[in-house]
Amino acid sequence: MFGFLNPASRNAGAGRIDPKDAVARAASGELTVIDVRDISELKSSGKAKGALHVPLMMLATRCDPNSPECLSALSVEKPVALYCASGARSQMAAGMLAKMGYAEVYNLGGLYDWHAAGGQIERA
Repeated sequence: MFGFLNPASRNAGAGRIDPKDAVARAASGELTVIDVRDISELKSSGKAKGALHVPLMMLATRCDPNSPECLSALSVEKPVALYCASGARSQMAAGMLAKMGYAEVYNLGGLYDWHAAGGQIERA
């Protein structure tokens, strides 16, 4: 099921991205933002404006470029930043995307980091 395109991805450790940089790059369309929290978290606090919602348990099917269920909005060539509530799940998810072949993957941290950096929140 995991169609790992490039196991030696240059970003296998998936570093952090400055939240202000993430907000700016997402606004310009240069960066895709993914919320990996579960639906109950999204309903209670909203999500980063424009972010894709892919719960961690669905990441393997919704983000793997070899999966027929991969989201069409994703590209292994376009930078991706992931967030959750605190940054722990998004770090794990970022590592998974790097192993799937995504060229530039970052851990944004938590939704609070996005909001504190000036990022807008959408309500579900």
